Amino acid sequence: MATVSQPELNPASSSTAACSPRVSRLAFLDWTRGLAAVIMLQGHVFHAFARGDLRTQDAFILSQFVGGMPPAIFLFLTGVTLAFLMESNERKGMAGRERVWNSMRRAGYLFALAIAFRVQLWIFGMPQADYSALFRVDILNCMGFGIAAVSVMALFTTLERVRLCAILGLAIAGVSPLIASLDMSGVHPFLRAYFVPGAESFSFFPWGAFLAFGLSAGSVLRLTPGGELKQAMQWGAWLGLVLVIAAQYFSNLPYSLYPKSDFWIDSPGLVLIKLGIVLMLLAFAYLWNTYMVTGWSWVRQLGTTSLLVYWVHTELVYGRWFGAWQQGLSTAAVVVVSAIVIGLMLGLSVMSTRWPQIKEAIWPGSTALPEAD
Repeated sequence: MATVSQPELNPASSSTAACSPRVSRLAFLDWTRGLAAVIMLQGHVFHAFARGDLRTQDAFILSQFVGGMPPAIFLFLTGVTLAFLMESNERKGMAGRERVWNSMRRAGYLFALAIAFRVQLWIFGMPQADYSALFRVDILNCMGFGIAAVSVMALFTTLERVRLCAILGLAIAGVSPLIASLDMSGVHPFLRAYFVPGAESFSFFPWGAFLAFGLSAGSVLRLTPGGELKQAMQWGAWLGLVLVIAAQYFSNLPYSLYPKSDFWIDSPGLVLIKLGIVLMLLAFAYLWNTYMVTGWSWVRQLGTTSLLVYWVHTELVYGRWFGAWQQGLSTAAVVVVSAIVIGLMLGLSVMSTRWPQIKEAIWPGSTALPEAD
């Protein structure tokens, strides 16, 4: 769904800053984001290139089912990043107004990226491109709007945000079916897409819940001493498992608190199931990066440039570059194309983070600073 500095999709770590103890111990967040990028890539390739007659078969259904997780992961980690920013500003002794303003600036940055992303896709799609595509509410729009909406949380302490943001996440998820049932026919579709749950947009309800939950989890990470992080991740995994089981159970009950609700669009149960999966993935990522990964990780590499990967692959997969193959490949061919796209995005990611070294190798002295007069 992000390379220079990418705070919206990358928290406090990057492959070029692994020397910092705090960055090192939180490298599992980049790995989690990278895993989400891999899942996203295969899901989009299957969606774009699988033949129509294959879309009812198990391989495609599994691909798209799993492919529904990356937006939740990206939004959750955006909340974690925002929690890091708020905690850092709080630690610096900034006034409440300044802390809120810094959060709003990040929201504006993401809105600018969202607009640039839609404009670029529209220009590259001309003359067939429909101008209405410029107003689609994508995940970057949701991130920008969501951060602006929760920026008031910067007024509270990190400890207070743990509780308040968890409550806020539950509230956003809980009212989503009610928002979906409101008659908003008089509201412009572009504005409606920011609020009303739908299959074609990333509305604040219910997707903003993951941002709020990420704010709560990020605050927990900031309050957890390094020596106790392992225990915190274990508790997170257990909480995730309980959420998945409980939400699945209550979602299958024959009655509901809501007069109308669509499980796949606005259900609080689905939000909590995905939240539980995210928490378990984070625990697994922590264990994997602590005990299995000893050096460079290609998954973590993708995570450090997730926006770049998201931006470029969207044009590559859905653009006109390979239009002749779209919705025309067999399952085996789509798997091969998925592997190729993942490989290309990994190469792009490595090039983007190592460009200064590559440039120096090609043009020696090009990165040297000019001498002062």
